[in-house]
Amino acid sequence: MRIVPIFLAITAFLAGCKNGDEEKCAFIPDTSGKKVTVKVEQLEDSVTRFSSKEELVGFFSRNTVLRDVFFNRKAYPDDSVFINELYTRFNNPYFDSLLIDTHQVFGDLRGLKDELNEAFTNLAYYYPHVKTPKVKTVITGLESDIFVSDSLIIIGLDYYLGPGARYKPNMYDYMLRRYRKNFIVPSIMLLYGIDGQFNKTNLEDRTVLADMISYGKSYYFAKQMLPCVPDSVLIGYTAEELKGSRENSDLIWKRLVQDEVFYSTSHLIKQKYIAERPKTLEVGEKCPGRIATWVGWEVVKKYMAGHSGVGLPQLMQNPSAKEIFSESGYKPM
Repeated sequence: MRIVPIFLAITAFLAGCKNGDEEKCAFIPDTSGKKVTVKVEQLEDSVTRFSSKEELVGFFSRNTVLRDVFFNRKAYPDDSVFINELYTRFNNPYFDSLLIDTHQVFGDLRGLKDELNEAFTNLAYYYPHVKTPKVKTVITGLESDIFVSDSLIIIGLDYYLGPGARYKPNMYDYMLRRYRKNFIVPSIMLLYGIDGQFNKTNLEDRTVLADMISYGKSYYFAKQMLPCVPDSVLIGYTAEELKGSRENSDLIWKRLVQDEVFYSTSHLIKQKYIAERPKTLEVGEKCPGRIATWVGWEVVKKYMAGHSGVGLPQLMQNPSAKEIFSESGYKPM
């Protein structure tokens, strides 16, 4: 797993919004007596302590996924070049500074471990037969952020040092704000929620609606794993953007209808409404990007609110975006 000019009359979209109302937690399952403890192996200190290249070779032989995927071994012509490059990187003085900064932000990882335990305890509640993966943390020199598979999760802590970091990933500011420590576990749960193991979809349905509902299901899934994490964190909006979207949901809906978005299969339409962008300018200059995925989440919420007999696994196994959409009754006007 690995794991987007109706406002001519509403130019004040979000203008009066303040950081949002306090959000309520989603349903919190009773997991007493069923707590999961995620095994976390911390490797960030190890990578600054190699006294020879042979030690580095041994380290990677014990951590092959880390070597091949997280450090992208295939990008190098041969093992010798790869080891020389990584050995030089790990012994660069800036790498020690990066490790110090990582310890300052994460401490002993207690907060991260607690949130992982919460998420996977809730996952076990809904999916008791799913095995809990092992987790490894490391610093890479800003090469990789997260890798997620059924059996292993790798977290590049240095990607998530936040706005005060001396070294930051090379990306736009609107994306960079999602690279803080409180986004790590939500990001992992979103990757779980979008994966076909949990989120069944109709592969023949290439409409925008299919993408909207698939993303909406993944957000809903992640919220059940982390019931008290704010919606703004899960979707990566600011609190102001989320509040404005809610207050102007009718205007967003009208634009989607006017542009005939739902059943379009156009790549251009998907780029405008689903893909990663700072703003959805087709709706308004302050409307956040990926707005159709947020609408998809709202549709899924409305569907679940009206179908009390449908549990999370049943929702996730439903491949019909059209059914979820039509039976939700979602139509803000």
